[in-house]
Amino acid sequence: MYTDRHWRDMMDLGIVHFMAYPIIKDDDPKMILETAKRIAEDDFFQIMEVRPTQHPEVLEGLKSIAMSSHIKIGVGAQPPLLIGKLNINSLDDAERQKAVDAVKTGVDQSYEYGARICAFLSGPDNPEDRDSAMSALVDSCVELCEYSQSKAGDGEPVWLSLEQFDDTVDKCALIGPTPRAVELCERVKAKVSNFGITQDLSHMPLLGEDAQEFLAPTVDHLIHVHVGNAAMADKDHAAYGDKHPGFGYPGSENDAEDLAHFLETLIYVGYFDKKLPTDKPIVTFEVAPTGDEDSELLIAGTKRAFHQAWSML
Repeated sequence: MYTDRHWRDMMDLGIVHFMAYPIIKDDDPKMILETAKRIAEDDFFQIMEVRPTQHPEVLEGLKSIAMSSHIKIGVGAQPPLLIGKLNINSLDDAERQKAVDAVKTGVDQSYEYGARICAFLSGPDNPEDRDSAMSALVDSCVELCEYSQSKAGDGEPVWLSLEQFDDTVDKCALIGPTPRAVELCERVKAKVSNFGITQDLSHMPLLGEDAQEFLAPTVDHLIHVHVGNAAMADKDHAAYGDKHPGFGYPGSENDAEDLAHFLETLIYVGYFDKKLPTDKPIVTFEVAPTGDEDSELLIAGTKRAFHQAWSML
């Protein structure tokens, strides 16, 4: 049985640094490095996912932290796209290229860190031009994968992983529902090989899908997993939408039991047994403080939720 194995033998657990601490805007190099050091000091985590940075001292500092602590770094290019309102499936070629170039910076820094995956997201969905936007998104994804291949030399290229988001509640992204994510992967992977998707437990309730609907159709394309929480029952909730409150936060969707079912479904569909671009399958916590919540307590609670979930399997 899987639960006879230690989870460390099955996966690398990570945390999204720029969500756990309120530094998503890349505007405080000192705080970025101080909080990254706190994560690296905790050997519960084998992966720390960071956003692309404009500060050379942050890039070099994170490389030094990773080297000393033996933590691995992943890159999430979602923040510059979201903060800059950049649309990688825009039908305006100049606007689309701005978004592609922002992700290319993430690819460049992935090579600097020795990361194996650079994650990003689609732009907004518009049902009136969805077919054209899907074609534009395919073009963007292929361009990014080919760019990564051009930088790899004789080594293995960094993989691009597009993360599914909600399509009706908060981000209102083109990708989006699982059938659309599968279509994208099939179209992109007909042209390039270093592409896959990131799926997030936080986004599953926002999409109105259950774990089987979410994970089973995508497992051939799934290369990266996030786990977290969302609130959607009350629009006045402090964490309403895609704000990633801690597991079990009052009025939210996911607690340890939901995490356990999600992990169980990942086992069932074969995520932990498939060949991946990373050394081990990655499961990364994406949690953010709600209100004036303390980040250190949030992280401690997240670790306890994982232990409780794993004990349920």
